[in-house]
Amino acid sequence: MSDEEKRPSSDEREIKSTSDAGGNKPITTSDEEKRFVRKLDRRILPITCLLYLFAYLDRTNLGNARLQGLAQENLGGDPTGKLFDWVNSAFFFSYIICQVPATITSKLFPPSYWIAGAAVGWGICSTLMATTFNFGSLIAARIGLGVFEAGFGPAIPLYFSFFYTRTEMGLRMAYWFSFAAVAGAFGGVVAFGVQQVGYGPYLAGVGGEWDWKVLFLIEGIPAVLLGVLTFFALPDRPESTRYLNAREREIAIERMNRGTSADVGAMINKEHIMIALFDWRIYTGGMIYFGMNCALASISAFLPTIIKTFGYTNALAQLLTVPPYAVAAIVLCMTSYTSDRMQNRGLAVAGACAVGSIGYLLLLTVPGNVHVRYFAVFCITSGTYTAIGLIIAWFAHNLGSETKKATGIPMFMAIGQCGSILGSHIYPSTDGPRYIRGFAVSCGLEAFATVCALVLWVSYTYDNAKRDREYGRPDPAANVDTSKLADKAPMFRYMA
Repeated sequence: MSDEEKRPSSDEREIKSTSDAGGNKPITTSDEEKRFVRKLDRRILPITCLLYLFAYLDRTNLGNARLQGLAQENLGGDPTGKLFDWVNSAFFFSYIICQVPATITSKLFPPSYWIAGAAVGWGICSTLMATTFNFGSLIAARIGLGVFEAGFGPAIPLYFSFFYTRTEMGLRMAYWFSFAAVAGAFGGVVAFGVQQVGYGPYLAGVGGEWDWKVLFLIEGIPAVLLGVLTFFALPDRPESTRYLNAREREIAIERMNRGTSADVGAMINKEHIMIALFDWRIYTGGMIYFGMNCALASISAFLPTIIKTFGYTNALAQLLTVPPYAVAAIVLCMTSYTSDRMQNRGLAVAGACAVGSIGYLLLLTVPGNVHVRYFAVFCITSGTYTAIGLIIAWFAHNLGSETKKATGIPMFMAIGQCGSILGSHIYPSTDGPRYIRGFAVSCGLEAFATVCALVLWVSYTYDNAKRDREYGRPDPAANVDTSKLADKAPMFRYMA
């Protein structure tokens, strides 16, 4: 067969764009491209979602461990709750410091190597928490956990942008981030099961009789095993992965450059790092993320304790954390699907923040009705998880180039994780059972995040309209060169 006979025809080679460069109406994709996206989903989503499941389990299992004897054995009882707060927040100090350099550096390595190394590292740190014996050893393990997870979380939006277009990112990011909510539900079930079975007496030979040791082992070891699998199974960049054949690689590269073309590959554009550092929108996104993470950190660490104040036993309180997390995952996916279809993120983020704020307001103003307070927990989890998943997808497109994404995404995440430190310290045991200070702070921050999201939405909408007036509406088939100006390129259009 001749080379001409092997070469696909022009009709076979045609790939229709999934969205125009101006961020307007989606365009019907070809059957070939739909098959290609399904192939990506079958490999990328299961691995990254499971990784995030165990990453979040390992990050947040302190809340369940607290009700299973961790404070009594390792923290001398901790009557004020302050030592537990510092153990919880130690993770965020290293996580914040390492996010930006780790994500920028990740561009220089194959994604499978980088993400697998991060997973093995945090899995080992989590597993070693079962061997801790005092406050200092817990702090050391949590700091190590933060270092390795900093190389994973912010790198995933960048990694997804290698394969998915702007009309596909929102739902994929929702699938990925919804596993944080799944982790909350799964962690509650695992903790309930461990406490019911009562493994503690079998661990007397390793320093105690508390079930929390088993909890760390059960949730830490799988992360190590999954990290090893990731090394072999996760596709690398489109231009180098062996998961795709030559034709699929051609489609992937075309999709990656669709709408924009910039600093692709193992390179870093220093000018775009500086552009990101002076972009006010990234800092505004950071303020939204700050409010959401303050709520998220407190939910993760203190939800079992909060539900226990409704009058339930330790075991039942852990089990009752499952439904709010399950509903949050569903709401996140449904909202992200709608956001993708409408090509609008700002109003969805603002709405989700408002729902979370209302939840905290109910906890503050309805102290006696258990049913209303439990409903408020659903509002908080659904609003908070949805807002975080959407804002990550929002910035994954709106920063324009790979280097600016690798800088800007961890920048606003690092600002936001400072809220996690705050969230770890606003629920001292002495404030129970009402926890007015924690609920009030979280309520105010979520309301402030609502305003910030509306400001960003207005700003992006205004800039798009201004560029349309000055430069005309972009050609849907045109490629926008963002190699110099990133998202400030005249023909680049934001997702509002």
